[in-house]
Amino acid sequence: MTAELVRGQNHPLSQVRLEIRIAAGVPVVAGATLGDDSGKVRGVEWVAHPGSPTLPGLEVSRQAAAEHRLAVDLAAVPEQVHRVHVLLALPTGTGGPLRFGAVAAPSAAVTGLDGTEVARYTINGLDAESAVVALELYRRQGAWKVRAVGQGYAGGLAALLTDQGLAQADALADRIQEAVARGLARSIPAPEPRTADGDLARQATAPAPGSGQSRPAPRDVPEQAPPWTARPCDGRPAAAGADPSGGPLDYTHPRRHAAPPPPAPEAPPVPPGQPAVPVAGDAVGWSMDERLYNQVWGMFEDLARTTAAYRSAVDFAESRMDKELDQVLSDPRSRLGSAGEAAREAARAKRDRIVGQARAALDRDLAQLTAEAEVVEPALPPACARWDNPVWHGYQVPAERPLAVRLGDLHLPESAPLRVPMLVRLPLERGLWIDSGRVTAPDGTVFEPGELRHLAMEAAVALATRLLAAHPVEEFGVQVIDPAGSAARALAPLVRSGVLAAPPAAGAAGVTEVLERLVRRVDLVQMAVRGDATASLPPGLDTARQLLVVTDFPHGFDDRAVTALRYLADEGPEVGVHLLVVADREDAAAYGPLLDPLWRSLMRLTPVPDDHLADPWVGHAWTYEPALVPPGSEVLHHVLAKVAAASPKQQ
Repeated sequence: MTAELVRGQNHPLSQVRLEIRIAAGVPVVAGATLGDDSGKVRGVEWVAHPGSPTLPGLEVSRQAAAEHRLAVDLAAVPEQVHRVHVLLALPTGTGGPLRFGAVAAPSAAVTGLDGTEVARYTINGLDAESAVVALELYRRQGAWKVRAVGQGYAGGLAALLTDQGLAQADALADRIQEAVARGLARSIPAPEPRTADGDLARQATAPAPGSGQSRPAPRDVPEQAPPWTARPCDGRPAAAGADPSGGPLDYTHPRRHAAPPPPAPEAPPVPPGQPAVPVAGDAVGWSMDERLYNQVWGMFEDLARTTAAYRSAVDFAESRMDKELDQVLSDPRSRLGSAGEAAREAARAKRDRIVGQARAALDRDLAQLTAEAEVVEPALPPACARWDNPVWHGYQVPAERPLAVRLGDLHLPESAPLRVPMLVRLPLERGLWIDSGRVTAPDGTVFEPGELRHLAMEAAVALATRLLAAHPVEEFGVQVIDPAGSAARALAPLVRSGVLAAPPAAGAAGVTEVLERLVRRVDLVQMAVRGDATASLPPGLDTARQLLVVTDFPHGFDDRAVTALRYLADEGPEVGVHLLVVADREDAAAYGPLLDPLWRSLMRLTPVPDDHLADPWVGHAWTYEPALVPPGSEVLHHVLAKVAAASPKQQ
């Protein structure tokens, strides 16, 4: 039975391996501090936070999120540690709330590894505070207890850490917020949560001109991280008190298998004890495309969760082995001789057994996810399909915009053969930046600068073509800025097909003319939307969504042009102007911090595999692979010809 704690109340803990589950209405930073017998934090090395998420016996989340799971092993914390404080703080500089009184009361639950709640505390009564000590785990007479604290600090993390005796509190608080900002900048936005009736919970803002639809509010992290549960891969609920290391677990989003409003495809009967046969579209959604999109994101989350479970088990096994070996070496009587060797072999055997069980669980989950990917990939619509998918052979210009578009593939080192499509919602809420700077591939391959620039332009052309092909022909246009003409070879398919709104702009005058025209469009549409006067827009104004492809930035840009580009990156997506910038950040180093907001506002992609993206649940570093056209394929020319033929200019 769960103990519902009030402020100041304590409760005994019968287990030493626990999870602290945090739930909040908005993304928050979760961390923890270790304290000695007087509660003092002896140094920054006793603070677990997103920039340094692991300590002995403790692991916290690597980024801000609305839900967190903190792993705690009280048997592995140092002997001089007598208190563990769980901290929450609101991230700064993200446009979110600045005080806990403006959001729903957060809660913290202490659970066993099987998910059984031991104690729960809802932190009520907060107002101007932006940081709070939620719980305290403390050692008393050899036993551990949990206490509900709820102590808030209007001065934020710096004040909280200062109160715990940390001399470097201000500097550490700044580093934590910087780490959170970096995590948000590289985080892939999760899909929006669902309401109880199965429909997507959307926050509507100003409608895009001419679309007749509302646009989701921009976001970098999910408003609410979806709940998940650990359950056996055969779909049966886990037995209470089951040892998670005793069998394979499938960290599956529970709502993925709920019946959607329209009937979902039915899987054939499954014999008892056998894993379910995967079916394309086995997820919630009003259409097949929406079900496939949600299924892909479910696979993405499942792979993140099951990999996290494996890594956690390996870390625990290594930590326990190190502790047992330290005990053997600390006793002179068992350090040498057959007894010491036997103890060392026993410690290694325990480590190998735990890692083996975890690997078996991971392999079983990977097999199920691989089987699911094999049926989902061929069923994806063109906008979400790989370029070598046969669906492109029958491509026709769509009559309406699809739900999402594919930007590439993602994978983790433990599951390299399994690729998860990287799908993002349309319309794009952030611009895209293809980094043509020096990148070292995960396999150690180093590319020459000229080769990287060419590959970056090929990736940009492939992305621009995919976005063109995903939209009705009159609702999306592409404009290109190529100041020095250096990208003429890569841009040839777009230019020759006639799908561009105008030839690529060249020279400083061309750059200025295109940017001024788009800035004027953004200003006019913003004023019309905010004044509810869209009917008053000039008759010649093109209200179709526009993709501006900028090559070799910042060459050809003066200070005024740079300012205009920053403005389009910030304000453009809301009214249908999107950026696709090909640039090497080192080339823009002369601008200093002036361009930092631009880089942060764009989603960074690379023309070669690179592990720079993070998932919104666990924070793994995922290897991104761009969606490039296979060598020798004519699919790009085929698709562009279809788009050009459907254009009113060709009729």
